[in-house]
Amino acid sequence: MTTAKDSEDLTRVGPGTVMGDFMRQYWIPAAKSDELEADGDPMRLMLLGEKLIAFRDTDGRVGVMDHRCPHRCASLFLGRNEEGGIRCVYHGWKFDAEGNCVDMPNLRPEQDFKHKVQAKAYRVAERNALVWVYMGARAEAPPLPAMESALVPEGDVGINFVLRDCNWMQALEGDIDTSHFGFLHVGHVGPEDVPEDHPFNQTVNDRAPRFDVADTPWGTSYGAWRQCAPGRNYWRISNFIFPFWTQTPQGAFDSHVHARAWVPLDDTHTMFIYVYWKAGSSGGNRKRPPLLNGKLGAPRAEHEYQPNTTDWLRRWRITGNESNDWQIDRELQRSGALFTGIANIHQQDQAVTESMGPVTDHSFEHLAPSDLMITRTRRRCLLAARAFRETGAAPPGVDDPETFFAVRSGYFEEEESVSFAEAYARHLESVTRAVNPSAADAAD
Repeated sequence: MTTAKDSEDLTRVGPGTVMGDFMRQYWIPAAKSDELEADGDPMRLMLLGEKLIAFRDTDGRVGVMDHRCPHRCASLFLGRNEEGGIRCVYHGWKFDAEGNCVDMPNLRPEQDFKHKVQAKAYRVAERNALVWVYMGARAEAPPLPAMESALVPEGDVGINFVLRDCNWMQALEGDIDTSHFGFLHVGHVGPEDVPEDHPFNQTVNDRAPRFDVADTPWGTSYGAWRQCAPGRNYWRISNFIFPFWTQTPQGAFDSHVHARAWVPLDDTHTMFIYVYWKAGSSGGNRKRPPLLNGKLGAPRAEHEYQPNTTDWLRRWRITGNESNDWQIDRELQRSGALFTGIANIHQQDQAVTESMGPVTDHSFEHLAPSDLMITRTRRRCLLAARAFRETGAAPPGVDDPETFFAVRSGYFEEEESVSFAEAYARHLESVTRAVNPSAADAAD
């Protein structure tokens, strides 16, 4: 059982918290590069409970800093992004992308002390269409993470953002609980509806898989397996990758290049960021065989977004939310046409995780053997975060970005005599790479 102390340490992410300080040691994906234009409007940005602004200066550099001007705390969101910096509209003080004060026009020259004033700014990097922020205190920031999908060149990478109204951990845990797929997403599909060559075939024929779970250098991994033929097992592999990444098994293991970040904006809001190789199975270019008997199957996550606004928490919101019951159609649900009555696979996940409340009350849970990956991942996070807090132990993978490169998820078949670890290693040898492995060594 997750204790009250464990729950607090897992879910709280603000400055000074166990998990928040731990996450600040990693680079955090924060925005799409094309959300920021040179000399364009500054953008409100919430990360780990901190209210920030992001802007791109005249020369294309991105600045991310506390939204409060160090002078009198007026919000720099109101500022003028001009000529290489952001200028506060209150008294005209100006700051460059690194937070250096470069102008104090309301003071006489002999009173000027701009060299002594620094806005609270974070280090920023851009790579392959994403803006990354390092919020830690190291004098030299660690290397950027070298997950394969995060190294895919800009023209070949797909990126989706979706805001979710719940804590990061409960949002993330939906990805490492694949036994829900046979109910939440395809509960209305029966064995008679699925061709033998369809990826849903094993899931709808056996909705209670067996599980193998392991701690790994990158976090945790598990394989859900079912017997698919005499002497053979069908495996679905999923991963948790520090500090808040997942990989799910909805594509073929050999070509499924992707990663899914669950970035905590604060304790009760999470930005889902899906980064994938367009040419791989996760890019949607490989059409599944159609289901039989007119069954719909699990709808693709084609999001219908609300208009973005400038509020702290109004970027990348989809139209289905608690106020409209996530657009549930009770007639579809009653008729058996769609198990949930919610016709979008991401929105199905969003509905159940947001319905748990802003932060799950873990004392109310009754975890089962099918939740082994969840309990193992919570424990792995707590041990790593507390080790950093208590001894300064380096968070896993922070200094070794290649740790994250050779990590794959997806489905495959294997002889039943082959163990989880051996099956994973065997299939990893023959995967199709989106980028050359040397790219992991070159990432910075």
